[in-house]
Amino acid sequence: MISLTGLRVTFGSRAVLDGVDLDLPDGKTTVILGRSGIGKSVLLKAVLGLVPLAAGRIVIDGQDLGQLSPRERTAARSKIGMLLQNGGLFDSMTVYENIAFPLKYHRTASGADLDRRVRDHAARVELTDALGLFPSDLSGGMRRRAALARCLVQDPAYMFYDEPTAGLDPATSALVEQLIRKVDQDRKLTTVVVTHDLDLVRFLGDRIALLEGGVIAACQDRAQALSAGSPIWESFITAREKIHSGQPV
Repeated sequence: MISLTGLRVTFGSRAVLDGVDLDLPDGKTTVILGRSGIGKSVLLKAVLGLVPLAAGRIVIDGQDLGQLSPRERTAARSKIGMLLQNGGLFDSMTVYENIAFPLKYHRTASGADLDRRVRDHAARVELTDALGLFPSDLSGGMRRRAALARCLVQDPAYMFYDEPTAGLDPATSALVEQLIRKVDQDRKLTTVVVTHDLDLVRFLGDRIALLEGGVIAACQDRAQALSAGSPIWESFITAREKIHSGQPV
């Protein structure tokens, strides 16, 4: 389980996160919903140590990161895989080399074991025939699947997804959503998905957290969140209907 308490992240004088409290329970998919530019991606990056905290506490599997040495913090965070919005593949590497990269970098596999793990994970995302290709040779959906295989090859306990279907057509988005759900179910991962896509919320979310004004304004299970009158429903469904009808939000 990951527990976040009072997370604050500032850029200059602006507080992007201003006291985020959120628990990410084991084996569940938590969707963090919010408007574009509200700080959803920043929240994931703060947990991973990619942006500095101005205040707050992060606990991963009972370990308070603030009480650990730098090496211990790195080890705790290594349990988390993150799929970036654009995939984040290395353009100069083949699909095979991209998937193998974390194993080589962390020196967790080599030789025949590395080759087996790379090919196994390529097969899981249906990219066995693309291992010799470069990212420029791939479609958007294939790049996203290759990036997912690279994340999973390290056997993370947690998976973070930053707008996993952004920029994809509806059919490809549906395939990526299916793949994420299958991976979560097969590996029993604890998953966090950042999005403003309501279709993704409906398909993947066990719990929905609304990020608004730098804090978690609401956190409900899917049925509650998507019920008329809930804070999340009012912020997204009702607001969208008002905009479509020309009413002020």
